[in-house]
Amino acid sequence: MAGSQRFLIISGLSGAGKTVALHALEDAGFYCVDNLPVGILETFVTYLAEHDLPHFDRVAVGVDARNLPSAIAKLPATLDNLARQGVAAELLFIDASDETLLKRFSETRRKHPLSTVDFALADAIERERVLLDPLTRRADLRLDTTHMNVHQLRNTIRELVSGRAVGTMALQLRSFGFKNGVPADADFVFDMRALPNPYWEMELRDLSGRDGPVREYLEASPLVGEMVADITRFLDAWVPRFEAVNRSYLTVAFGCTGGRHRSVYMVETVARHFAAQGRKAVVSHRDS
Repeated sequence: MAGSQRFLIISGLSGAGKTVALHALEDAGFYCVDNLPVGILETFVTYLAEHDLPHFDRVAVGVDARNLPSAIAKLPATLDNLARQGVAAELLFIDASDETLLKRFSETRRKHPLSTVDFALADAIERERVLLDPLTRRADLRLDTTHMNVHQLRNTIRELVSGRAVGTMALQLRSFGFKNGVPADADFVFDMRALPNPYWEMELRDLSGRDGPVREYLEASPLVGEMVADITRFLDAWVPRFEAVNRSYLTVAFGCTGGRHRSVYMVETVARHFAAQGRKAVVSHRDS
């Protein structure tokens, strides 16, 4: 495959959203193959290189726990070997909390691929986590779908993954509330809880950080301006350095107590800062 082509591997926990991600990529024009045996991955890449067809310019394959454990364990080494051949495969790992996975399987009444009569669902999920751990650690991008619905996941794949041009880094800015947990897939996390909280102003409580009155309230505080300056200075220095080492994705998360006011304001402010530099950032608000 040529350097201008893209080759994605989609893996993750059963029930986390791998199939949704593959369908979203297929809709975006990727040639998709689900549950490709890891043992024939290199043969498949060779086949793509030998058949120079337009629809092979962007390819995505699904790899899941139905593969042999030994094959999954060797996948990182396989990716290294492909890289030496000039194939820069991207590994996307889609995850969700155990509680969320249990709920999804209960609602859909689907059978977990590793569950048996003598192997309970919770045990199957735990076993799958251990089996896929080498891929979790190797992933170029981890997406935690615990707080995502199907539409949000499809939008994230479309904006963050399929829209990324070869040789560029996709930057994601995400707000969240600490009360609902820290995003497991964030590369950097900034805590906004030291800033004045609009929640305690009754006229601002039901608004969000995107609303004018909340922005005016926060921007009246010198602390907010100081934090904006410090964070943008840090990101201006380090985002290009991550891009320079061929990083494909970078997720920066901003948290406050509920994820509705201060964190949302900071994400929108930093996004405007990057937009003024000509850099597009994908914005998401997990809890707003």
